[in-house]
Amino acid sequence: MAIVSMAFSLPSLTPPKFRRVNRYSRGMAYASVSKEALGVRVTVGEGNLPKVVLTSAGGSEADIYLYGGCVTSWKVANGKDLLFVRPDAVFNKKKPISGGLPHCFPQFGPGPIQQHGFARNSDWSIVDSGNVEGNPVITLELKDGPYSRSMWDFSFQALYKVILNTKSLSTELSITNTDNKPFSFSTALHSYFHASVTGASVKGLKGCKTLNKDPDPKNPLEGKEERDVVTFPGFVDCVYLDAPNELQLDNGLGDIISIRNTNWKDAVLWNPYLQMEACYKDFVCVENAQIENVQLEPEQSWTATQHLSVG
Repeated sequence: MAIVSMAFSLPSLTPPKFRRVNRYSRGMAYASVSKEALGVRVTVGEGNLPKVVLTSAGGSEADIYLYGGCVTSWKVANGKDLLFVRPDAVFNKKKPISGGLPHCFPQFGPGPIQQHGFARNSDWSIVDSGNVEGNPVITLELKDGPYSRSMWDFSFQALYKVILNTKSLSTELSITNTDNKPFSFSTALHSYFHASVTGASVKGLKGCKTLNKDPDPKNPLEGKEERDVVTFPGFVDCVYLDAPNELQLDNGLGDIISIRNTNWKDAVLWNPYLQMEACYKDFVCVENAQIENVQLEPEQSWTATQHLSVG
């Protein structure tokens, strides 16, 4: 199996500490973690949807919904949540969870199948959990089924590892082609961060080629980022190609968030401005993305990591 090598690696998991009970649709396994001392606990979240709660030895906490494999909360030790869930988010499986770190797979944006693909509105299952030096770890899995094959007729495995540290949240996404024919995909983590939009800014994008979707999303304007510090003065929807492996987000609320990655080739900045008048002032999206299609032959894998940290 061919696997893309990483510049830094996430800790390996200890043996599974859970039992699996099939209770939900589309093949999702609802897992009960047997030792809450590990800092990994499965409970019932909003809309009676199962969620995993990670609690680190340093007092930080993260919530991950199995529906969509979506991290919806990342609270540092002082209780401040650095991620954002929109007030119009629903937890009824009728649409993806709007906020946190939703998956876009196997398609980013519009295209032949539904917007941003199907991973963000599919049930993921728990395949492993553990604890590394007080840092809880969970691995979720998504495989093809009738729902995915109705849009994208390929066999695949997606593994999503989440590791919580006192001041960081790390993720690793691995896509494996388990089919007997090649396929291609694009993907992203549609990351929502709590922010004061008038004070938020991003460093690290100067010199990148840009595809600016304002004012015409269907015909983005090509350009080059000339600013050292990118701000959100109005509607923002811009793709940055070949982005660096570290960006810095000043959320305008007193936090500087380092966004490091390996193998996420591109970045996206988004704020809907007046299109979401109820909440646009309270968040910005700074997304790691793979805009150009990745092609995988049978048994090949693609892996990318994201490491969010605060000082």
